Amino acid sequence: MFDPVIAPSGTLLGLLQRGRGDGTLHALAAPRAEALAALNHCVLQDPRHDWQVENRSLYYARLHLDLHGGLEEIEAHLFCAEDHLDTEESRTGLALAVLGHLASYGRRDALLLLRRYAATGSNWAWALDELALRDDDAGLRGLALPVLARFPAGPEGDAELSRTVRDAFEPRPWRLWAEDPREAVGARVRAAREQGSFDRWQRQLRPAGPRPGWSVRAVLDWAQEGYARGALLHGPAARCLTAVAGPEDRPELLDAARYGAPGARGAALHHLAEARDPAVLDLVEAAADLAARGAADTDSRTVAEAAVAAYRRMCGEDAVARARAWVRRDDALGAAAAEVLACRGSAADARLVLDALRGTVRGEGPDSAALGPLADGAGRLGIACAAPVLRHIYRETSSSQLRGRAARALAATDPTFATGFAVECLWDCEETTRELAAQHAETGDVRVAERLRRLAADPAEEVEVQTAVRNRIGPDLQV
Repeated sequence: MFDPVIAPSGTLLGLLQRGRGDGTLHALAAPRAEALAALNHCVLQDPRHDWQVENRSLYYARLHLDLHGGLEEIEAHLFCAEDHLDTEESRTGLALAVLGHLASYGRRDALLLLRRYAATGSNWAWALDELALRDDDAGLRGLALPVLARFPAGPEGDAELSRTVRDAFEPRPWRLWAEDPREAVGARVRAAREQGSFDRWQRQLRPAGPRPGWSVRAVLDWAQEGYARGALLHGPAARCLTAVAGPEDRPELLDAARYGAPGARGAALHHLAEARDPAVLDLVEAAADLAARGAADTDSRTVAEAAVAAYRRMCGEDAVARARAWVRRDDALGAAAAEVLACRGSAADARLVLDALRGTVRGEGPDSAALGPLADGAGRLGIACAAPVLRHIYRETSSSQLRGRAARALAATDPTFATGFAVECLWDCEETTRELAAQHAETGDVRVAERLRRLAADPAEEVEVQTAVRNRIGPDLQV
């Protein structure tokens, strides 16, 4: 999937793509045809950079209801010829999730569209999961034959069916179908479920990883073997080393962390970092210096990445003290040092965190993954002069997760948050951001009072948000 093209933040489309609360407010004030066109663009061309962690479906479904939108464009998107050519979940997943929420709000046309797509579409498993949460038993039973027809009778089809049943995200349809008296449905699904259970049991009997009695050398060799086949086992190997290594093994581990093969070296660095060995910070710096010289090979860069990742997990005062010396570096170790200060530094480190926050925005833009911990740190340390850059991140980032972290930092640093961004956040696409807004938004605004009542009464709203609403304005919702 290509990275989405995000419109400017001052446009209606840009606001909706970002999932900002102002997107909903502007859409409701805009001409209906324009608002629906922008909404359908977002639903059919998923604007999220990471659809697995960012929420949009409930946000778009609520606006679809408020605009009284039809489903013609979603239907055309789901059932076009491209559905059989581009079978990536990212092409249709957001549209199916929006239909799922619409179905939960009582839109029967959305429910029927999901049933039809589950029977004929390429991303049928996603549609089936949406139906598993919203459809009745009769509707799900009616899908048994078209779904099972996707798995031809025979060893290959039965094996694929077994894997599908075993890995199903929502098991309800398969449980219903296992009770079906028809031989082609009930017996086949029961056999697939039994085979899936047998496969899991076999994997448990044949573990591929370390076994009791392994030595430090055996674990390091295992980590290197994984690296040779393209699997980075630094973390798992470090946990194994914690179980098998004793004080007498320290010289071997230090030697592996300095001169070992890449897989073994990364595992040793992770283990020594977790053990807070006094030599590990120098080893981390040496690995990062090698990669920073510019001529490092792939192995050296991999070791440097492992060293930086190990350092990020360290939480002692020695790691924080070293971060103050490393934070001016312009490489990955410098970025990790800034993150350590943001997460574990003291008030005396506020200037360093602020400089890192500003420098990252200038150098990498408002969508940089490094901004999340720095925004958290600005809020944790109460850096009031960080509010302008936090507002910039809030407005411009296309990541709803990062925007929520910026909003949380603004709640701690910006005295205008309660009457400003907090009001908008009540309509945000992320439930954690709506929860924050429910805790802080100034209730003197008539829009806030009405929105809080609606969130409290909405059955699709998250429990944490509704709890925050009720804690704020009372169980009778009198504002």
